[in-house]
Amino acid sequence: MHNLDDLAPLFQPLQLNGLTLHNRLAMAPMTRGFCPGNVPTDQVAAYYRRRAEGGTALLISEGVGIDHPASVGIGAGSAESVPVLYGDAAIAGWKKVVDEVHAGGGFIFPQLWHQGPFRLPGTGPFPEAESVSPSGTWGPTDRRTNAHAEYMEAYARPHKTMTEEDISDVVSAFGRSAAVAKEIGFDGIAIHGASGYLIDSFLWPETNRRTDGYGGDMAGRSRFAVEVVRAIRAAIGPEMPILFRFGQWKQQDFDAQIAKTPEELGVMLAMLTDAGVDMFDASTLYFNKPAFEGSPLPLAAWAKKLSGKPSMAVGGIGLSDSLFNSLSIGGATVEKNYYEAAERMAKGEFDSLALGRALISDPEWANKVRAGDEPAVFRREDLAALN
Repeated sequence: MHNLDDLAPLFQPLQLNGLTLHNRLAMAPMTRGFCPGNVPTDQVAAYYRRRAEGGTALLISEGVGIDHPASVGIGAGSAESVPVLYGDAAIAGWKKVVDEVHAGGGFIFPQLWHQGPFRLPGTGPFPEAESVSPSGTWGPTDRRTNAHAEYMEAYARPHKTMTEEDISDVVSAFGRSAAVAKEIGFDGIAIHGASGYLIDSFLWPETNRRTDGYGGDMAGRSRFAVEVVRAIRAAIGPEMPILFRFGQWKQQDFDAQIAKTPEELGVMLAMLTDAGVDMFDASTLYFNKPAFEGSPLPLAAWAKKLSGKPSMAVGGIGLSDSLFNSLSIGGATVEKNYYEAAERMAKGEFDSLALGRALISDPEWANKVRAGDEPAVFRREDLAALN
């Protein structure tokens, strides 16, 4: 029998560097594709504000293209509808988003993003720019994935292998976009280091075949991510929080691993912690699935254990099915597994929960759950509007 008091851990304050969040609930970053001309609209600002008013303490924005010509294109929605964080119009649009979220009582981080091998060449704000990745490869095409054959054929074509000058340019672009984010009032910075995008393609041995200082073992493969974090920390100062998303699975391969053991994962987490990360966002399809054989701990628990930093769990919280399963069958019903999440949080496994589809369907999710009310179910058609 569930007792509302059991959910108390979800509604305790959380200190992240110089920021105090009023509860442990966050909106996960999700590409929505409602930014025509790569500029967030008033509708987008209202969408984020409703989640803040609904009781979610921290909103992590959809992926935002950094100030680099190949950062975004076709690869996640329309190339013209994903937002960027450069140019007067986009910056003004994000300033409106920040102001609306603050007016709604919440905090917001932009998720700084470079698609890397997932940007289809010839698309995006700068179609003439070459798509880049550490070794010029999208990855294997024979793994467990939801990508159909035509998609893989288009994206798996060879593209430019990054030179050290290219790497330096992208690192600088992350720093510039972080400085803009601070200037317009964002409360912290989130970094997309998962799902097979550029940073993750350095971390994954299948897409990083380099033999220089940016490849090889986990320390070498983590070097690019470390340089990105250091550039962001230098741009925003010592007190603004940095959240880093990482994960094992990739869009190219649901069974992928960047680390085969906790010890190997610990190398990456220690390097990123030293570089300035304040919290790790462990991207999983199921928040409670054990990450390594021989231990019941999920990935977010390992992140906290190995780094000594707070961690965020994500993956199917509040819903009956995982992301890709729910999309294939048309939706997901409410699952009160947030009671299990609260119990794990009370045990110290992780410190925060990120909700995706649950908050798309119900902006009032946090307030409803706290009051003992039933939140809305997730329907695939919810993705077609900013409710």
